[in-house]
Amino acid sequence: MEPAVVKLKPIEATPETFKEFGQVIQASPDGEQFGPHDAQLDLSQGTPRFYIMHLQDRALKFSNITHHSSVTQCLGSIGGDTWYLGVAKPSIVESNGENKGENVVQSRSGHYFVPPAVDGVRVFKVSGPKFLKLNRGTWHAGPLFKPGTTMDFYNLELSNTNVVDHTTHDFKKINATVFVIDE
Repeated sequence: MEPAVVKLKPIEATPETFKEFGQVIQASPDGEQFGPHDAQLDLSQGTPRFYIMHLQDRALKFSNITHHSSVTQCLGSIGGDTWYLGVAKPSIVESNGENKGENVVQSRSGHYFVPPAVDGVRVFKVSGPKFLKLNRGTWHAGPLFKPGTTMDFYNLELSNTNVVDHTTHDFKKINATVFVIDE
């Protein structure tokens, strides 16, 4: 059976449109004091890792979405080129998962979560010199960008995030669904 294709119109990432998933961080004057317009980070569960990811051919479609339960994550394109990110709200269950409903799943890393729903997925377009700070547990797919190109992204997470804190939901396998960015 062929998976259903869900076309999603991207929403421009602004502090207001992205607030359920994290923060949009934009330039501020040098010397300005720390405040709510700055990334509110949680890097307390390990050694921070700040690096440049080199990506190529990240087509405007996805079926897998990932979350990190122990860290906030920051992503931004070097050069301010346009890119896209599929997201769904965090769904981490803070207790041991007992009596929380049938949909609670335990991840390989030990935390409990409710899988993201097909109708809860959004796509954001990130244009210009800004970056996204994802709240702890925000589901995300990407960065994605126009096919046939390469882009470099800075990424702030923990040194072992992709080894010990990488939970993925496969919409194609579990929900028979793939997402296409309708741009």
